[in-house]
Amino acid sequence: MRTLPKFVLLALITVYLVWGSTYLAIHFALHSFPPFLLMGTRFLAAGVVLFAWLKLRGAAFPSFRQWRDAGIVGVLLLGCGMGLTAVAQQYVSSGMTAVFIASSPLMFALWSGLFGDWPSGREWTGILAGFAGAVLLAGSGDFAAQPIGALALAGAVACWTFGSVLSQRKLALAPGAMGFASEMLVGGSFLLCVGLLRGEAIVTLDERALFAWAYLVTAGSLAGFSAYMYLLSKVSPALASSYAYVNPVIAVVLGVWLADESLGARETVAMAIILGSVLLLTTARAAPKPAGRSLRANTSTQ
Repeated sequence: MRTLPKFVLLALITVYLVWGSTYLAIHFALHSFPPFLLMGTRFLAAGVVLFAWLKLRGAAFPSFRQWRDAGIVGVLLLGCGMGLTAVAQQYVSSGMTAVFIASSPLMFALWSGLFGDWPSGREWTGILAGFAGAVLLAGSGDFAAQPIGALALAGAVACWTFGSVLSQRKLALAPGAMGFASEMLVGGSFLLCVGLLRGEAIVTLDERALFAWAYLVTAGSLAGFSAYMYLLSKVSPALASSYAYVNPVIAVVLGVWLADESLGARETVAMAIILGSVLLLTTARAAPKPAGRSLRANTSTQ
């Protein structure tokens, strides 16, 4: 890990820790917010804050093409990826959801391969080991799933990973954090519209749900999503998507710490396997191979 550039390491730690903690925050927020309004307002608020801050610093307004590309990525990642996940959670158990999400690096590898960037042997080992560890970690839960829920989860993973690869390989977003802000604005607006069309509404708003929503805006979206998009521009697809293995581990640790949950031998072994897979991925290679028009030329720290 010490061989990684410091900003890459910071982004990895942010995605690992922050997105791992959002499981609990979403659980609390859903007591007051319906799913699409929760996701839509969360990303729209984060996008407005980041966009306003960047404009105050003199950042250039995105071009029409940059807005278009941000819209494509935002709808795929946030609108379809998170939107379909919200739909699926009504029909699929948490254990099955964890397994589908853990398949993200595998799907990511396949999409990247179609663009000419297949993982190395070391990365394949890390990807498969991480998936096995995630399945083992989720194995103590229920794996019930209705067909519509399984299809929605499969679509969510496919859209999230395809949008990630497009942002890394083909689409030209606005430079630096302005690209992240424009994605959240478009994706959040899309989710908000879907929620309103579905007739969602906030009936009661308690203090705990409001605090969880604020955490999702600041930590989950502003910090976590921006860190993820930065990783897409700097590291290999396998390493960028390794959060899918680490986040359940963070969720388990928080559950033991904050919710008096128990940690058995099965979970301990699974977490050790996941840790080994992440070590393999972090030592494999630092950056993706050039293929098509890469976002790396257009993304920098802001």
